Amino acid sequence: MELDPGIRQYVLILRSQGIETFESCQGGATHTFPEPTIKFHGNHGEGFKALAVAMTYHLPVLSVRLVWDFYDGFPHGPWWEMTFRTTDLGAS
Repeated sequence: MELDPGIRQYVLILRSQGIETFESCQGGATHTFPEPTIKFHGNHGEGFKALAVAMTYHLPVLSVRLVWDFYDGFPHGPWWEMTFRTTDLGAS
């Protein structure tokens, strides 16, 4: 499946540094997430590793969090999720 153009560069940067992404969205009214979002797998330290990569590449990070969703009343997860203020890399 193709990456949304607005989040593509961020996903490729994270992947190039060993972050195992599995879902992403550039965000917006017609998208799954309101803000640009990347989900990725990893252990307890992976979110901090991804944050270090994002900071090194000056990505406009809004948040990093460990997430569980609920399906049929049961928790599913966890995985990491990073959101961004904008898809404009120059705006960081």
